[in-house]
Amino acid sequence: MKQKVNIASVKENPDNPRFIKDSKFKKLVKSIKAFPEMLEKRPIVVDEDMVVLGGNMRLKACKSAGLFEVWIDIAEGWTEEQKKEFIVKDNVGFGEWDWDILANEWNTEQLADWGLDVWQPEEDVDYSILDDEDFSSDLEDMKNGVKKAIQIPFELEDYEEAFELVKYWREQGAYVGMMLIEKLKQEKK
Repeated sequence: MKQKVNIASVKENPDNPRFIKDSKFKKLVKSIKAFPEMLEKRPIVVDEDMVVLGGNMRLKACKSAGLFEVWIDIAEGWTEEQKKEFIVKDNVGFGEWDWDILANEWNTEQLADWGLDVWQPEEDVDYSILDDEDFSSDLEDMKNGVKKAIQIPFELEDYEEAFELVKYWREQGAYVGMMLIEKLKQEKK
């Protein structure tokens, strides 16, 4: 049953395993302040005791945004097991973004403001952390099973193919980093 209630009557769920920190939380607060009408279409789900099952971070953000009322939907008659299942399933991110559509049809600054982790164009990537760095201890760590990552930019149209290739070779048990190093060595000659 969907209704608007005093925000003080809704209780945060202390057992919620999901959280949003720092800048992403600030973006959520900003989003709620800019478009509070969306809360009616996506109410906070609570149990009969008014404890949040879905929307714990939205509730915190609503409080930070200074709202006095929030939309809720009461999950009546659910078992404790159903409540626990909902808490997790409500926060599982199924699906993937179509980056081509986002890149061509949406404003990336606006998407970032809304909380989406967007790609960085190559010219915005800071490679200075790789300059003059002593990698000898890192190489020793790699010998002991600890791996490091190097960010490699791709053109947007090549990203999905590169992602699928890396995924394929990882599933085959290949060390993708060494494959890349060997190919780069060959190209250098």
